[in-house]
Amino acid sequence: MEFWPEFLATSGGSEFVAGGVGGMAGVLAGHPLDTLRIRLQQPPPPPAAGLAHTPQPSAARLLRGILRAEGPSALYRGMAAPLASVAFQLAIWAQHLWTECCTQWSSHSHERDGVPGVRDPVAVAGPGEVGHLGAALLRERGAGRRRHGALQTLILSPVELVKIRLQLEAAGHKHGRHRRGPVEIARDILRREGLRGVYRGLTVTALRDAPAHGVYFWTYERARERLHPGCRRQDGDEDEGLGTMLVSGGLAGVASWVCCYPLDVVKSRLQAQGAGSAPRYRGVVDCFRRSVREEGLPVLWRGLGTAVARAFVVNGAIFSAYELALRFLASGSGPRLVMEEN
Repeated sequence: MEFWPEFLATSGGSEFVAGGVGGMAGVLAGHPLDTLRIRLQQPPPPPAAGLAHTPQPSAARLLRGILRAEGPSALYRGMAAPLASVAFQLAIWAQHLWTECCTQWSSHSHERDGVPGVRDPVAVAGPGEVGHLGAALLRERGAGRRRHGALQTLILSPVELVKIRLQLEAAGHKHGRHRRGPVEIARDILRREGLRGVYRGLTVTALRDAPAHGVYFWTYERARERLHPGCRRQDGDEDEGLGTMLVSGGLAGVASWVCCYPLDVVKSRLQAQGAGSAPRYRGVVDCFRRSVREEGLPVLWRGLGTAVARAFVVNGAIFSAYELALRFLASGSGPRLVMEEN
């Protein structure tokens, strides 16, 4: 028995693959704003001798400068790394979902319609969303979610490290110069900094993601219930509209970014440090203290506007691509976004 034909024959398999398509669409749509966010979060360069300190540019001014000096392609630098992480996690989640579904079908063959434990799809556009599968993310029981959340952080931290290095490397190159790819960057980090360098920022990534994911899902559920009462009840109307999910996902993304954004600023600054020069910060606490002392408290929220705007852009791209892919894979199966037993 081949895996993929049997897997895609189920509505859950179609929803899962459509979620992967949605996750990749979210990366494509949101990466330019992510590049702006990463560059805005970095400390300003030290002023030259005799010159005054240069103020940090606004997002609009930074965007104009990137387009003028480096071209539109600079906004998409480093996008291959998060795209690859989506594909890699698809394989992990597909294996888990297939095993779980086989177990459930054999154990609950006479239960009500619908596979127990499989929930509604969720679009994730909060911190660390490059490690999610967009609308295919399954909200499991507590132990399963913690296990896969820990695995996700281990994957996500090196991916974001490579992405940030690529996004910032473009700032120092002009047209026509050789630009390295993600594989070359990863090899260089491993050679120069070792495994410890590959996982630079792992602690602050975990500190950022743990509360952000909880806030995201809590806000998402509450917003859905307020916009479409009864959508979460088993005996209620669960077919809420696409607009409800878009708005709920956008609000959840905003809430999750706001609750952890200072940690994201610290994470970006720590991961931007390479072996080519002396590290500016010695750790999470030192980075936090020096950043506030040198640039003031507003530095902890620099670039938040681009992150908030990106939350809605990514949610729109995820759900639109998810819906189109789901209709293509499961045409004629109806508009419901739940997994049904054959």
